[in-house]
Amino acid sequence: MKLISTHPIKKSDLGFHGNLFGGKCLAWMDAAAAAYASEYCDTPRMVTKSIDECIFERPGREGQLIKIYGKPIKIGNSSITFRLEARSHNVYNGNQKNILTTNMTFVRIDEQGDAIPISERVKNKFRDFKSEQ
Repeated sequence: MKLISTHPIKKSDLGFHGNLFGGKCLAWMDAAAAAYASEYCDTPRMVTKSIDECIFERPGREGQLIKIYGKPIKIGNSSITFRLEARSHNVYNGNQKNILTTNMTFVRIDEQGDAIPISERVKNKFRDFKSEQ
């Protein structure tokens, strides 16, 4: 998986029990994945279509770094789906633990907001990526 974003957990990111607020983590993941979708598909016109089941495996704590990783797992005519992981990163020893895992799907749109096809070049890049795995 490719590292696509890093965030420090601050006091303002915490929920009632002193853990990273789940909605904050999802917002970070959505923003990071949208940027990755735009980069991967060579267009700024990528919008979130869906976020699959979110599996929160452990809490994030103040002072930790959250590293968000992603990889493309499926490409359609106008959409692309990424597997995403948010991991807590221990700055003292480099250990990482999964906090949240999900899939997010993005759609390429035109100026009116209608879905349009992803380029064949991007689809070929995805096929090459899948064949290397």
